[in-house]
Amino acid sequence: MLAALVAVNLWTFIVFGHDKARAMASGRRVSEANLLALAAIDGSPGALLARRVFRHKTRKQPFSAWLWGIVAVQTGAVVGLLLL
Repeated sequence: MLAALVAVNLWTFIVFGHDKARAMASGRRVSEANLLALAAIDGSPGALLARRVFRHKTRKQPFSAWLWGIVAVQTGAVVGLLLL
């Protein structure tokens, strides 16, 4: 399970970096829906790290609101599981 979590976060980080590179080169971009889907399947730590490292999608709305909503839900789920 830990390996899968590491893999999805690494993949999310890589995809965010790829999207940033494509944005700078005016190339075909990764859709925001796909970026958010990666975050939603437990890739939110990788997404947050990539945003900081690549300075990518840091002010984009409503993308940021959706991403932070995903982070909040995932954090709530982890806290809930720890309290069981």
